[in-house]
Amino acid sequence: MTTLPRGTAALGHRVARRRRAVAAAGAVSAGLLLLSACDEPTPIATITVGSDSVSSEATCGGEGKTLSAAEIDKCLKDKDAKTITVDQDETVRFGVDPDVADKHWTILMNGQQLVEDSDKTYRTVPGSVFFNAQYGAQGNSTNVAVAARDGKDDSQNITGVWVFKLKKD
Repeated sequence: MTTLPRGTAALGHRVARRRRAVAAAGAVSAGLLLLSACDEPTPIATITVGSDSVSSEATCGGEGKTLSAAEIDKCLKDKDAKTITVDQDETVRFGVDPDVADKHWTILMNGQQLVEDSDKTYRTVPGSVFFNAQYGAQGNSTNVAVAARDGKDDSQNITGVWVFKLKKD
């Protein structure tokens, strides 16, 4: 049995509860402060063939600044590009984040523009195009890139490049 006057033990519990609440609020505030210091992730581009898909953050850029021609050329030669297998009879679907679509984007094949700029979040291209010599394809694989622009129809303002490798099935 306790020898404290009636109600004194309850005051001690209130103080301890208050300390825990202040400590929890401090921890939440510190966590939010740390999260606000993190960089925003770059947008993602995705290629889907049938039920298979690969996604990637920007190989170069993707943060809104215009890339130089030298940066773009270097980026298009990326050896670590994500790879997906393509049957010539399949449809290849390209998708981008809405932020990229709002400012226009296009598809490059071996460094050359393959389709017109788009402000939609996805485009489709027949798989046979990527292995057709008429479009500059050679061998059993082709490099394709999604190029984000900062406005319509101006190849001088590419702000991000996502590079992928398509392998012939």
